[in-house]
Amino acid sequence: MERSPSTGTILEEARSIDVYGETDVVVVGGGPAGIGAAIAAARNGARTILVERFGYLGGLATGGLVLCIMPMSDGTSEQQIAGICQEIIDRLDTVGGAIHPNREDIGSDDKKLIDYWRRFPFTVIDGRIIHSAQVDPEMLKCVLNDMFEEAGGKLLLHSWGCRAIVDDYKVKGIIFESKSGRQAILAKIVIDTTGDGDIYASAGAEFDGTFDPKLRSAKQAFVFRMSNIDTDRFYNFKENEKAKYAELMRELTEKGGFPQAIRCSRDDIMWFNNQLSDLSGLSVKDLTWIEVNGRKRMMITYDFFKKNVPGFERCYLTDTATQVGIRSSRRLIGEFIVTQENVISGTVYQDTILEGPSFSGRISRHNPHIYVPYRCLIPAKINNLLTAGRCVSADAMAINMLSPIQFCISTGQAAGTAAAMAVKNNITPRQVDYKELQARLVSQGVPLKSVKANV
Repeated sequence: MERSPSTGTILEEARSIDVYGETDVVVVGGGPAGIGAAIAAARNGARTILVERFGYLGGLATGGLVLCIMPMSDGTSEQQIAGICQEIIDRLDTVGGAIHPNREDIGSDDKKLIDYWRRFPFTVIDGRIIHSAQVDPEMLKCVLNDMFEEAGGKLLLHSWGCRAIVDDYKVKGIIFESKSGRQAILAKIVIDTTGDGDIYASAGAEFDGTFDPKLRSAKQAFVFRMSNIDTDRFYNFKENEKAKYAELMRELTEKGGFPQAIRCSRDDIMWFNNQLSDLSGLSVKDLTWIEVNGRKRMMITYDFFKKNVPGFERCYLTDTATQVGIRSSRRLIGEFIVTQENVISGTVYQDTILEGPSFSGRISRHNPHIYVPYRCLIPAKINNLLTAGRCVSADAMAINMLSPIQFCISTGQAAGTAAAMAVKNNITPRQVDYKELQARLVSQGVPLKSVKANV
């Protein structure tokens, strides 16, 4: 990827920063990990401020139009991901904002159910119905506002968390920028849920920014939607004329378009996700390139589908994602680094805070659950700081599996709960009793089956 040459440096004049306020916990970033962390911290009794750079919560799940909360079950009737993640889906159900299989159908291999649900991403795996939900992004923004407000937290939107305030390896708060200027929030515990590790990097925590370019997590996305589609006609064509459909998609790819059309939260809407290689989520030049060229490729895609693909004859463009789909950038070097081997072998930890299903099929000896330890949320050297989401301590292959929305919400819930415990007991996050943390999570509806014997 191309990088702009440096044209030198300037010396910025020192200045005093007004303190916006003091709190127990400040969460920086209101995406899936951030809302999990902020809701959990506030519900567990900590005074909590959530700082978000955009004008809404949800991050890539809303503004990024990543509208699928992916597998929360393993091909059986049991659910592995729940807690705040399931609460969000339940709240969306009350306003008609989610589509997912009925609870009693989870794990079913009924042919009629399979034929219907396989049109939705990650809802049929290995011939079984999986608990996976398609969500309406605008409804989700409203639900998340309500949930955090009800938890008693304080929200700052249009506020960009810039850096940590650090003294002797201890984080004391953050600096943020907004239309009100440059201000500080002092806090006992800071949780970095920026997705890119912006806060822990500024605090001096070690991180790994290398990646395998072949992995999904190394690729960025420009996501958009089309509406007024006859989806039944489209799927009949796609399923019954596979060779013709494949030929059309090859032609579209050669023209520079995006061939990945996925049914989403309404019957007449198709969601176009994509993978853009050799671009960095930490480069303003690359981010700009994605926005400009993504729209060019979107117009090629729109024109092609409208003219050539059955069901799209009367379609129109609905919206484009407010946020570029960054799948991975920095990854913390924490007290423990989750590796590819840990994920593949189903390593269970004494301090497990998340037990999730595999994406590749039903649970078995050769396809175990995925486990995440509390230690991968804690920097190796910096105190009073936690992280959650796609920038936790994991290698490039492991983060490829740990970065989807349902895992981000879950690690956020663990981080927020731990932060509140640390504040209450006047200790650092690394001193939190993991058994007590596990017990708290279980009481909050997190199904930690592998560790229930300990709690």
